[in-house]
Amino acid sequence: MESGSPPVVYEVRYPETLHPGHVIAKLFLGWIYVGIPHGIILIFYGLATWIASLAAFVAILITGQYPESLFNFNMGFYRWNSRVSAYLNFMTDQYPPFTGEPVSDSPVDVRIRRQETYSKPHALLKFFFGWLYALIPHGLILLFYALAISVTALIAFFSIVFKGQYPIELFRFAVGLDRWNMRLDAYLSFMTDQYPPFNNRPMFNDQETP
Repeated sequence: MESGSPPVVYEVRYPETLHPGHVIAKLFLGWIYVGIPHGIILIFYGLATWIASLAAFVAILITGQYPESLFNFNMGFYRWNSRVSAYLNFMTDQYPPFTGEPVSDSPVDVRIRRQETYSKPHALLKFFFGWLYALIPHGLILLFYALAISVTALIAFFSIVFKGQYPIELFRFAVGLDRWNMRLDAYLSFMTDQYPPFNNRPMFNDQETP
């Protein structure tokens, strides 16, 4: 990402139409053909990402830099996980690929800007107190946000079944939850020093979902 770009970009391309049969299959069988194969891999990938984040934390304390290999490794996890989430949450009919690499035709765009240098005091602050000043306040809000999404997702489900469309305002609301989560994850995993804002809107020159 360019230096002037947002520290975290999360977008999902709005689908003009969604297949009613597809969304029904996801609701009742998605846990079998998506949740099991992708979920098993992501459990181990997520554990490895946590270890990689700790290694990056040590590297930042020593060198002030987040090793590029570790950054790309963690970025891959967030891409993969976001694609699976978008698919299971009815936001796309495109089955998620078994990779964390960039995919040109993916409807899910997840990018984190790697900084040239990272603040060592900031890394220490996040390591010891990030749960207090970031995880708790954001987590409480995101808990209620997720509860609201459970209602709007049900409305969206019936809209797709009967009309073949995900209401665009509900779609933006759902994308906003994942965007907020992604900013918090990126911050707490030391991938950015920019504290996540208390909103779900795109930042700077980030593109709003149409």
